[in-house]
Amino acid sequence: MHFPLLQDLLIILCFSVVIVYLLQRIKLPSIIGFLITGIIIGPYGLSLVDVVEQVEVISEIGIIMLLFVIGMELSLKQLLSIKKTVFIGGTLQVGLTVLASAVVYYLAGASVNEAVFVGFLFSLSSTAVVLKLFQDRNEISSPHGRNALGILIYQDIIVVPMMLVVPIMAGQSSNITMSVVSLLVKTIIVIGITIVGARYIVPKLMHAIARTRSKELFLIATMTICFSVAFLTSKVGLSLALGAFLAGLIISESQYSHQATGIILPFRELFTSFFFISIGMLLDLEFFVSNIVIILGILLLVFFLKSLITALAVAVLKYPPRTVLLTGLSLFQVGEFAFILSRAGIEFNILTETTNQYFLAVSILSMFFTPFVIMYSEHIANFLLKSRPAYELGKKVLAGSKTEDSKQFEIDNHLVIIGYGLNGSNLARAAIYANIPYLVIELNAETVKRERQKGIPIIFGDATNIHILEAANLLQARAVVIAISDPVASKIITANVRVISQSAYLLVRTRYIKETEELISLGADEVIPEEFETSVELFSRILHNFLVPVDDIDDFIESLRSDNYHLFQGRKKVPITVKPTKIPDFKVTCVTINKDSGDIVGKSIKDSNIRAKYGINILAISRNDNMIYDIEPDEKIYQNDLVFIHGKPENVDRFHKLVS
Repeated sequence: MHFPLLQDLLIILCFSVVIVYLLQRIKLPSIIGFLITGIIIGPYGLSLVDVVEQVEVISEIGIIMLLFVIGMELSLKQLLSIKKTVFIGGTLQVGLTVLASAVVYYLAGASVNEAVFVGFLFSLSSTAVVLKLFQDRNEISSPHGRNALGILIYQDIIVVPMMLVVPIMAGQSSNITMSVVSLLVKTIIVIGITIVGARYIVPKLMHAIARTRSKELFLIATMTICFSVAFLTSKVGLSLALGAFLAGLIISESQYSHQATGIILPFRELFTSFFFISIGMLLDLEFFVSNIVIILGILLLVFFLKSLITALAVAVLKYPPRTVLLTGLSLFQVGEFAFILSRAGIEFNILTETTNQYFLAVSILSMFFTPFVIMYSEHIANFLLKSRPAYELGKKVLAGSKTEDSKQFEIDNHLVIIGYGLNGSNLARAAIYANIPYLVIELNAETVKRERQKGIPIIFGDATNIHILEAANLLQARAVVIAISDPVASKIITANVRVISQSAYLLVRTRYIKETEELISLGADEVIPEEFETSVELFSRILHNFLVPVDDIDDFIESLRSDNYHLFQGRKKVPITVKPTKIPDFKVTCVTINKDSGDIVGKSIKDSNIRAKYGINILAISRNDNMIYDIEPDEKIYQNDLVFIHGKPENVDRFHKLVS
């Protein structure tokens, strides 16, 4: 029995392993390896794969899973927080790109319809490539990561009206009004189902499934939700990927989103790799080589045009120059939905075969270079900001808040909090409680406006800009806390803080331990990595439970942190020990007196003879929210009392059953 798909999958996997391994050895992203794999084994390369269509189906599953996981890592609240980016930024980016591309192509001699359609194609960026890279770099929640996500969501939505317009442009349809109205009605229904499902249905369903403790059932249920919503949106006329994203949002509102993400990730990585391989298979090498000069020229034009337009769209939303540039650089490529749109263009004779080959070559090449551009985007942005035009732009954006704020907040010996998210706002509350003067730097204009109305001392600005740090009077600050989620920006801010002040105590919050050493080398006094601080707290509580002396626990935690958490990384440098303590064979616990009568309820401790009969000692009693610590023999026990007891585990359990 012969299975051509199995043979082709084996070829794909073998080539992928070898090529990606070689690229990883020279520190290049795996996405490039997958694209190269597709080019080599595809129909225009060595022609080793016959069932290209089936590989494309598998790749579609990869896109669905990618957007599903991204949706699970967000929430409806977070999505609403970037609604301006989605609708204003997305509209400007797509609209201006379509206009600019159409004008250029029309001047090159194309018809109006073909020029506008080419504008449609080049306005779309790659959700799969960009979000995958941002996830790998832990930048999905950074300001430029959120902006890119918002614009990409808009592109995924706008591709549907573009598909509807194609027959009209080709002169083969006239009833566009009914199609648009029908689509709007169906879209509203899908959004309504998403909200209801997220709030009321899915949390209860996931809870019922989780109670079974069946990993298999949990996996199947998660995948069912994903593909059901994706299928529903596709039937409405929206994209499968958008449906998968909505499905992820639905699950994100439940407490089981982290478990669902964990079990989906391995499958996502596998299927997403097939997507990039299938894209590589589309490249016609012979056409590419014979037209390399024209293709590279178009690629450079697309790079500058799309980066500039995206940057302008973000600048309108009043983001600082650095965020503007980073967002623009991240969305210069042409995306996967453009490939679907191009097929419609060929089908309705709007796009010629030659133009399509140029489009495919430029698109694949733009995807190929995207990892490099994002990798060096910081350096590019820093270089541009040092140039005169960008410097003047930065001064204009930041001058207003700087002048106003430096007059309004003239304080010293204060705390500077950079970032007013969950950690930053909690720290501000603690500062108020402790009567510590503080000042917040935040680059979300809406947050600044809202918190200023509440009387919070907060200034608008990008803390990577040294002038903003000076506006916060950092030279006279006693301490600085960097509480943002952008790892690259945290490093720049750390270095800039040390340029201004060598004496301020600098504490940096980061997500991963691997970022700790570099931040300390840049000047941070302490770095708090979230992933290991949770481990510290867990083990600290375990040590308390095992009755390890408090001083020993404090010494252990201090040694652990000073050793840069090497114990948890399996490469301990300095000996970290806890004095051995013989664990006594008794248990300390609290039990509720639920019974209203019996041998104990309503009787004194002396009359019940609790110690002799049950082998336990009563340490304290909580009654009506009052604690009784001095327990006398005549003290009585009543229903609903909380009784703190200690004794051997079996005696404690026996007593618990007696009073419950």
